[in-house]
Amino acid sequence: MARAPFHRAGEAVRRDALIAATAQCLATHGAGGISVRMVAAAAGVSAGLVTHYFGGIDDLIAATYHATGDRIGALLDAAVDDAGSAPRARLSAYVEANFRPPISDPELLATWAAFWALAGSNPAIAAIRDSVAAATRAQVESLLAACGARETRLAAIGLTALIDGLWLERSLNPATFSAAEAGALAERWLDALIGERASGGQG
Repeated sequence: MARAPFHRAGEAVRRDALIAATAQCLATHGAGGISVRMVAAAAGVSAGLVTHYFGGIDDLIAATYHATGDRIGALLDAAVDDAGSAPRARLSAYVEANFRPPISDPELLATWAAFWALAGSNPAIAAIRDSVAAATRAQVESLLAACGARETRLAAIGLTALIDGLWLERSLNPATFSAAEAGALAERWLDALIGERASGGQG
């Protein structure tokens, strides 16, 4: 009985390592070239160990999608929490974190591109995409509402689309514009939506 917590922790570490290897393989080879053998080789384990923890490549990709979404969500949550209690500062922190590493990263873009490609033909992956997108919009909507924005559902859709577009362009070629310039563009949009920027956040 005393060994059970250690055993569970070991399994969690192994699963996380396989998920990390899957994300790397997706970034390098895309959705069409990935297999259990490829992930096993990248992780330095046997193919049988991969199928022991995950039923097959589809389950492994789904788990990797969830884990990637959770990791980005945690990074954004941390940025918001670090910004303090002022609503506008929290919203700005959320926006600007998207344009800095580790979220603004070519390898992460390549992994997301693989997920997007799979979502077009795999209903389970499409459902994860919709769930991740819905959670993102809900968080943005809450941040906007705290700043006094109206029609927060549509505002959240617009802001997430703006962030996604700038994130995509910056991830493809960071030399095109800086993280500060991306943040400034988004802030101008927010100023027009909410009103003059204020430390207290109510426009």
